[in-house]
Amino acid sequence: MTDGIDTATTDAYLRRLGVERPARPTPDALRELHLRHLRTVPFENLSVHLGEEIVLDEKRLLDKVVEARRGGFCYELNGAFGALLTALGYDVTLLAARVYGEGGRLGIPYDHLALRVRTEGGGDWLADVGFGSHFHLPLAVGERGEQRDPAGVFRVAEAEADAAGVRGGHEASDAADLDVLRDGRPVYRLETRPRTLADFTAGVWWHRTSPHSHFTRSLVCSRVTEDGGRITLSGRRLTRTAPDGTRQERETGSDAEVLGIYRDEFGIRMDAVPTVRGGGTGG
Repeated sequence: MTDGIDTATTDAYLRRLGVERPARPTPDALRELHLRHLRTVPFENLSVHLGEEIVLDEKRLLDKVVEARRGGFCYELNGAFGALLTALGYDVTLLAARVYGEGGRLGIPYDHLALRVRTEGGGDWLADVGFGSHFHLPLAVGERGEQRDPAGVFRVAEAEADAAGVRGGHEASDAADLDVLRDGRPVYRLETRPRTLADFTAGVWWHRTSPHSHFTRSLVCSRVTEDGGRITLSGRRLTRTAPDGTRQERETGSDAEVLGIYRDEFGIRMDAVPTVRGGGTGG
């Protein structure tokens, strides 16, 4: 999926995550990288409201995550993480997904980007560091039973036919779409056909411009905490979620306090507090 990233960038990425370079592309190393990514690199949509261009180019994504020490949304985070995993010897495939919304309706094509990762020994895993509150550890793609995770009970299941009567893009039964469920509720529907980073360009455009995209309607910055909970800054509302799901919420005060939270909790340094720009603004 990648032309390869250089050793210096790979090492800098690993330093940001706070992990040593794994000796081999094993499942255990993948789990550690996945969890450290969720704890270190925030899920955030600030670029949408700061007027920053979002370009699905591997170097641009790595510059943002590694050099600028920012986060991003799914296309950016999973795009960068996929490049890192490839550099570490994993076999990575980009997958497109459609997120379930209200009433069980599926979102747009290329709504979400996730990763299928093959580890040493041939195991296939679903990795996703770009969905916000989601599984903390990769899921076994071929497992159809319950998979317990600190974030809940997940399951990967063959999808039923969608509204158009389609189960997948190919005739073969093993190419059927897959539903990812959390605590019994469908989260998103994965296509099993491999994609390229450029395929998601229309999804990026829609999510950063459409008034129907939740990314254009609000600000969010969120990461997993060391204890397995979550910290989220939505606009000026700070939410701390404990591992057991209990939440503490409060409204922040001055701009200085908000900028301090971005800096101290998420590692993001800004000169001014971003404000919601709204959707429908064009490219």
